[in-house]
Amino acid sequence: MSSITTTALGSQGLIVPLQGLGCMGMSQIAGNDIYGKANEAESIATIHRSLELGGNFLDTADLYGNTQNERLIAKAIKGNRDAYIIATKFGFEIDDNEQLTWQINGRPDYVKKAAERSLKNLGTDYIDLYYLHRLDPNTPIEDTVGAMAELVKEGKVKYIGLSEVSSATIKKAHAIHPLTAVQTEYSLFERTVEEAGIMQTLQEMGIGFVAYSPLSRGFLNGQIKSPEDFPENDFRKTIPRFQGENFYKNLELANAIQSIANTKSITASQLALAWVIAKGAVAIPGTKRIKYIEENIAATNVVLNADEMQQLENIVPLGVSTGDRYDSLSMTMIDK
Repeated sequence: MSSITTTALGSQGLIVPLQGLGCMGMSQIAGNDIYGKANEAESIATIHRSLELGGNFLDTADLYGNTQNERLIAKAIKGNRDAYIIATKFGFEIDDNEQLTWQINGRPDYVKKAAERSLKNLGTDYIDLYYLHRLDPNTPIEDTVGAMAELVKEGKVKYIGLSEVSSATIKKAHAIHPLTAVQTEYSLFERTVEEAGIMQTLQEMGIGFVAYSPLSRGFLNGQIKSPEDFPENDFRKTIPRFQGENFYKNLELANAIQSIANTKSITASQLALAWVIAKGAVAIPGTKRIKYIEENIAATNVVLNADEMQQLENIVPLGVSTGDRYDSLSMTMIDK
């Protein structure tokens, strides 16, 4: 029996659980571990346990593991495809040798090529939600979305979305084909979508909001106490938010959030997830372990009153800098 509430994601007809499962950490990216080493059997068991609890919304991308993450999901869902809602993303160009070029490609011919590759790797004949991972600055968004709309007409994609885009881009895209969702990093530590008015744009246009890294890449789970807590190949070591003075300033904020969680007898992760969901987002925390998928899904039952929401937002008010969320090159790929 499902133990997680469902909600409409946007206004195009897609119904999803309040919380999905981010699968990025189940594979390496460019040789780097994402939040520690992954084990395929454990990752698949986590996907299956998530489904048992009603968490059937899986989020992946062709970027993750250079297509290996999609193939892992294919193994997990084999024989039970229709029980899952699969979201995947394209845009980080992958060449014919399955190597990342680190270019963003939103050209119509590449959209179709990437979709066919994802369908094959996922072992399915349709993708529930297909996102453009990053805006291609050299291709009009109207052209990219036009090609995505063709995939919908062909029945290969049910719904489309964008990731890390501005309000202006959202409006242009939505005029070509209705967007179901926009995905952006969002957490108590990362509220740019509020500051930039993007959340308001989405609400006005009936587009759903999916929050990735709702635990600020693990900073809000209460387990990171020093920069040495990261494994050697962990990509978080490249992120300014986890470096130098930022780290210790953010640790103080995380400890304050932990204190509120203690008063409610829940974990800091559950409190942070409950806040994201209360703000109107569908959260997609990533994990590759059964223990954490159970803990995360339990967070969907946590109710926060107005005072508790305000206490949390007083700890990290809008406009407070917690450090950049990516290295300088990756920050240039975010549409502002």
